[in-house]
Amino acid sequence: MSEAAGSGRRQSPASLALDNLRAYVILLVLAFHSSLAYLAFLPARPFAFDSPPFQWRAFPIVDAHRSIALELFCAWQDVFLMTLFFFLSGLFVWPSLQRKGIPDFIADRMRRLALPFALSVALLMPVAQYPTYLQTAASPGVADYLRHFLALPFWPCGPMWFLWLLLCADLVAVGLHAVAPRWGEWLARLSSAAGARPIRYFAWLLAASAVAYVPLALAFTTEAWGQFGPFSFQLSRPLHYALYFFAGAGLGAYGIERGLFAPSGLSARWRIWLGLALGSFALWLALTALVVTAHGAASLPLQVMDALSFVLACLCNCFGVLAAALRFAARRRAWLDELKQDAYGMYLVHYLFVIWLQYALLPAAMPAVAKALAVFAGTLALSWGTTAACRRLPARFALIGRDRRVAAGPS
Repeated sequence: MSEAAGSGRRQSPASLALDNLRAYVILLVLAFHSSLAYLAFLPARPFAFDSPPFQWRAFPIVDAHRSIALELFCAWQDVFLMTLFFFLSGLFVWPSLQRKGIPDFIADRMRRLALPFALSVALLMPVAQYPTYLQTAASPGVADYLRHFLALPFWPCGPMWFLWLLLCADLVAVGLHAVAPRWGEWLARLSSAAGARPIRYFAWLLAASAVAYVPLALAFTTEAWGQFGPFSFQLSRPLHYALYFFAGAGLGAYGIERGLFAPSGLSARWRIWLGLALGSFALWLALTALVVTAHGAASLPLQVMDALSFVLACLCNCFGVLAAALRFAARRRAWLDELKQDAYGMYLVHYLFVIWLQYALLPAAMPAVAKALAVFAGTLALSWGTTAACRRLPARFALIGRDRRVAAGPS
């Protein structure tokens, strides 16, 4: 949330739309994880808990009921959603550094990102992953589970990987601020072209994204993950995420009421951007299908084209969603204001509820879409209720809730 929103002053339409968007994307995250157990390409049996490559980290529960519609829904989110998170987080870095200074900014990031990451990974993840173990366990007892869990060559972090990568990006911004205090103004000058010459801006961003993503995608494949201890990340995407984080920082430094986010910017061309989003996603789907059906024998040109199509689809879908939000989400809703206060806490706790609800529904004879909707509804209610309850605790214990005067979301 912008400083104006946090202090109670009236927000500009662009600021309100982006603030609302950061809450809407939390709902998309909940829907994404609620759907993962029901994807059509999953194997017939769950992934073994203690056997490499530990694919249960991405798909903790595997249900016999499947849906190609849910697979398309999750594929669409995988193309752009976490990139959009980094972009939105970057928007407010420069104003925050200018306002707080380096010491207070670091202290805020440690409290806002490092502490929730440590507590969520240490306390929630072992409880969340117990149903994952139960799917294939010969000995389902808690003691046996803990023995297998502690024998893993890593500590599962689930979706909390975003927090530590975002913290790294914030600390890089701090380092830049220490050695070049005017770095934000330099980025703002570069970003000013987004309003006056949007095609040129998007071309440069697309080219930079290709340089950041394609070599790593070819070296590590597009799906491979690395992990050391509790720290995991998708090997093809760290530079890609960093690029969008600092692209957001540049636009935020220039001013979110100007340029790209002005009424004459993205929102004025929302139909074009949504069309580009749909077309680029379809292109990526087609090329990725060709790579998958090659079973590891895809030619290098095809792999390059697939990686480039991801870069294009990611940019178009990020800006398509931004354009739609700027056009339609610049309105205040009572329920949305409530959601914004609890959105970050919901992100922190939701994975626990997702996995247990998916596990509980394994025996149910229901269509996959119905199961995903039930898991989403239950996760939304339980994670929202948990976060709202925690916000009512004394401040020193309210680790996942936020005061109503402070922004929702991790950025």
